[in-house]
Amino acid sequence: MKRWVLWVAIAFAVALVGGGVWRALTARQTQQKALAESSAQRKEATLDLAPGELVTVQRQRLALAVPVSGALRAVESAMVKARAAGELQGLTLREGDSVRAGQEIARIDDTEARARLRQAQQQADAARAQVDISQRQFTNNRALVDQGFISATALATSQASLEAAQSTYRAALAAADVAQKSLQDTVLRSPLTGQVSQRLAQPGERVGVDSRIIEVVNLSRLELEALLSPADSLAVRVGQKASLRIEGVATPIEATVARINPSAQAGSRTVPVYLVIEQGAAASVLRQGLFVQGTLDTGHTDGLALPLDAVRTDRPAPYVQAVQNGRVVYLPVKTSTRAVEAGDTLVAVEGVPEGTQVVAGRMGSLREGTPVRIQASVPATPAAAASSAARAAP
Repeated sequence: MKRWVLWVAIAFAVALVGGGVWRALTARQTQQKALAESSAQRKEATLDLAPGELVTVQRQRLALAVPVSGALRAVESAMVKARAAGELQGLTLREGDSVRAGQEIARIDDTEARARLRQAQQQADAARAQVDISQRQFTNNRALVDQGFISATALATSQASLEAAQSTYRAALAAADVAQKSLQDTVLRSPLTGQVSQRLAQPGERVGVDSRIIEVVNLSRLELEALLSPADSLAVRVGQKASLRIEGVATPIEATVARINPSAQAGSRTVPVYLVIEQGAAASVLRQGLFVQGTLDTGHTDGLALPLDAVRTDRPAPYVQAVQNGRVVYLPVKTSTRAVEAGDTLVAVEGVPEGTQVVAGRMGSLREGTPVRIQASVPATPAAAASSAARAAP
């Protein structure tokens, strides 16, 4: 009797455990089924796109342009340096003052230079007197030789003395010229017409040879030295036009390629290209050292194009989010030439047929396969676009 009760109790316990396991499995399956249905419904949620949120791949004529930037510099500029050592005097020019070519801008104390010039001139006078003495002696000896009073050897000796005196005199004249040149070097003159851009010394300061005094620039001709990559430099030719802009100046500045450096720079391998600024309405605001940037027009090309932001680059290869058969499809593309049209950057693409509708870049990343419905209404506001993108996001 006791054994029978034991077996009944065991069977009842097994039944209870089995029922609990069955109920748990059933509840889990029901939950998984509900999650799957919810995920499927969410996955199949249709994304409404306004016409303004799509762009069409179409053939366009793209203006080829190379970006350029750099600092302006004057074609004519000069650094006036001291050519003699001494105390600087008479420097009154300051930054912004105008100067003329040949105008005296400062002097170096010339007391010592004048003394050396007088010394050299007196030595030249002494040498000239010695030449006169030697000349008279030679003339007298020649007459005595003709009369037979002295030998020809004595005449040759006097002739040699005359030639030595003449050489000494010429050397003294050269020394006087050098002293005169040293005196002239104490006067500093502007080598060109322009404006003072830097004043690097003060009156009364003692300067040495080659000390920088002032810098003069001529703003009538400015140029830009643009450093281009080897690939960009291949399309650049002398005479091509560029449009440059300066921050704060609304009017664009026109420039022309004047020269192309035949050698690339050793470190960066970039090619210097020199653009001469054309004097126009913005010429009055141009200054040496201003930073400018712009584009250099190198020609045109025809091809399929899209806005640059419509090409996605968050994968190893670029792609576009195309709309085909009512769903988002990823299509790989190859990009090449870029151009700026009406303020928008366009890029030439390969790998998609003409007429393909592509999701605009401002819509962000969409899951591939997302159902899409194109609305026949006005373009959605940015807030609505963001809401649609949020609904389509996984």
